[in-house]
Amino acid sequence: MQQKLSFDHLLSSNQISKDDISIIFDLSQKYHNEFGQSKAQKDRKSLHDCQDYILATLFFEPSTRTRFSFESAMQKLNGKIISLEQGLFSSIKKGESLEDMGRVFSKYSDLVVIRHPEMDSAKKFSKYSSIPVINGGDGANEHPTQSLTDLYTIKQTKNRLDNLVIGIVGDLKYSRTAYSLIKLLSLYPNNEFILISQEIARLKDSHKEKLLNNNINLRETINIEDEIANLDVLYVVRTQKERFASEDEYKKVNGKYLINNNLLKKAKKDLTIMHPLPRLDEIDTEIDSDQRSKYFFQAEMAVFVRMALINLMKDHKVEF
Repeated sequence: MQQKLSFDHLLSSNQISKDDISIIFDLSQKYHNEFGQSKAQKDRKSLHDCQDYILATLFFEPSTRTRFSFESAMQKLNGKIISLEQGLFSSIKKGESLEDMGRVFSKYSDLVVIRHPEMDSAKKFSKYSSIPVINGGDGANEHPTQSLTDLYTIKQTKNRLDNLVIGIVGDLKYSRTAYSLIKLLSLYPNNEFILISQEIARLKDSHKEKLLNNNINLRETINIEDEIANLDVLYVVRTQKERFASEDEYKKVNGKYLINNNLLKKAKKDLTIMHPLPRLDEIDTEIDSDQRSKYFFQAEMAVFVRMALINLMKDHKVEF
């Protein structure tokens, strides 16, 4: 009998327990073994875990990896997909509320993934939804399935989720992935977080306060050169130009950090370098062939984690 997750909707990393992670990762590993790149096409199994189920992917912001990895995951599970791109040109432009959309799509599908620029948009959508809702990113707030992908990548590359020194570098003010990742990794003991950013792009005070209130070991710095030698994981995020109030503010942050061969001379031989993608100019392509660079592996892992989530959540009956 398939184990049940502790949540019906997945709206925030706060909902995810260590038991949930164990359940998700056990199934992710099964799918990883069956569909990984090292597996020949002829040897891959035909799965029917989601046959006759429909996934709705509703994207009100641009997305490549999140949308297509969810749709790829559903295809591999032999399910069906209905999709909305550029959702701001849909009926929501006519004034339809997210709450009403949640009611409607409950009649059209068995599971919904939504991305929207508004903070707490997935929560609003889920308010009257009778089917499970997954937050695919709500503005600069949260991205829980990306944090699960990141955690699974770290488990695969480091073979542990505890006793790690994790450096997170770049635009932390608007990075929903960084905040979600810290929250999940903080479930495991003896992890230290070093937040590397320009002062104008530091983690939001509200986010930082919540983390510190939970006794999470973190500190802030501007200088990556002083920290790189001690890191087990380096998590790089892009500068999100679309979220800055002005071009001048954006220029104060963009281009301040570059991960390249020169910097990595000082790093551990088993460092894991990650990035949720897309990258701009914060990671030099010269390190793509470095065995420590795991961002494309990370993108591959997203499919297996999302396959597991879809299968585990598809039969949840939600009451509101």
